[in-house]
Amino acid sequence: MFTHIAYNNEILSGKPHIVGTRLSIEFILELVASGATKADMLKAYPQLTAEAIEEALRYAAQFSETVKHVLNKNAELYKRLA
Repeated sequence: MFTHIAYNNEILSGKPHIVGTRLSIEFILELVASGATKADMLKAYPQLTAEAIEEALRYAAQFSETVKHVLNKNAELYKRLA
């Protein structure tokens, strides 16, 4: 599903990162949040590809939806237990 993203306990303590780099998905999101464009990132980090950046953003969006789902599910459970 995600060909540009890997996990490896030996790299960045297991944080998801771009394959072949030490650039975490978290770092890519921080760059975007600070206003960096795809062109800015490609220039500053030539080991990145446009496809890897796009995939990192899709990964983050999917992960965000998964976290929201789990939190909502747990919130419903907590309401029933209260």
